[in-house]
Parts: sequence; structure tokens; C-alpha cells
Amino acid sequence: MPVQRLNHAVLYVRDVSTSVAFYADALGFAPIEGMAELRGAAFLRADGSTNDHDLGLFEVGPEAGASQAGRGTVGLYHLAWEVDTLAELERIAGRLGRLGALSGATDHGTTKALYAKDPDGIEFEVSWLVPAELLTQEILDSRSRLAPLDIAAEKERFGAETRGGVGVSAPIPAGVPH
Repeated sequence: MPVQRLNHAVLYVRDVSTSVAFYADALGFAPIEGMAELRGAAFLRADGSTNDHDLGLFEVGPEAGASQAGRGTVGLYHLAWEVDTLAELERIAGRLGRLGALSGATDHGTTKALYAKDPDGIEFEVSWLVPAELLTQEILDSRSRLAPLDIAAEKERFGAETRGGVGVSAPIPAGVPH
């Protein structure tokens, strides 16, 4: 059986308290009672998640250098979290903007993505996926190009409250359960 989805991510951060506050404010992650900030570590869960935890944070201290992944070393580029609606993507874009964390917004055709950086400069993505039943050949063909994201136009096109594809950004082949 193939891997189905990412269950959680774990990050090394300079200061656990700062990162807990950021991820709570930016994305609504909540520390898990009894597991929060234990000896320089914290475990957080996204609102509505049934995972044990969605994000683990381990403190390495203020002297830790910035990640050189992609610039001088191999390593993780970014994490990507999905939201259910374009209205939620817009709300998070505003929140990330107010925090000074939003670094970009891109239309990938089948996905509409925000890019941001946490207090340690770790990049993450928040995206809404076009539902499989709304994919057109034009949308599929546009995956090879990157365009600036216009959330207002996408809300007009797909509807602000249309539920995203939940891990589906390509047509589902006939006979495959979903």
C-alpha cells in the first residue's frame, strides 16, 4: 500500500515559545495539553485534526545558525499545508501579511499557494487545491507555468466556500477510490 499523506512534521527551532506563538497565531495550531513545551519541545495540532500531533518543535537555542538547505547544503525546502476553502486561504494570507511572514503567492494551476517564513526563516506553504471535478484541460495545462495568485479572482471563479481537492490536484483515474 502506498503512502497516503503526511501525518506530521518536526522542526528544529531557536526558541520553542516564539515558534509556538507564531504557528498558533499564523495557522491556528494549538499546543497539545500535557505535551506542550516539555524540555524545549512542543507538539501542536491543527484545528480539526485527528492526528496525535501535526507539528513538533525542538529547541536548539538562540546561537543556532540559519538553515543553508538549498543554498549550501541539502535539506528540506518547505512544508505545505492544505486549507479547505479559498476564503480560508484569503484569511491566512491576511494573517501572514500582518505578521510580516508572507513571502509570496503563486497560482500553480491546480493549486493556489501562499509562501511564508516562520521566525527562524523556515519556509512553508499553505495551499488550496482545485477539486478534481472542477479541473479542466486548461487548468491541467497551466501546471507548467507559475503566475501571481489573485485570490479574489479565484474566489469568483471557484467560489469562496468551495471545498478544495484535499490532496487531489490531478484527475482521479476511473476505478480508484477517493
